Amino acid sequence: MSADTEKHRALLGALKDAQGKGDGSFEKAVTAAFEHVFEHLGRLNDHVARGGPNGEDRRLENGESATLR
Repeated sequence: MSADTEKHRALLGALKDAQGKGDGSFEKAVTAAFEHVFEHLGRLNDHVARGGPNGEDRRLENGESATLR
């Protein structure tokens, strides 16, 4: 988690440093920050989606009805 914290600090620092420069660096920093957010969301989805990262339905547990998912 420490590497992720360092990444977050670097992304925030890049955003702060690029503000008001008008050279495109702010847009690049925002893009990098959103890419990282989407990586987090992808990992979160993989973690909570028991069906897997491709979105397939998870298998039914013993005694579970398909209508109770």
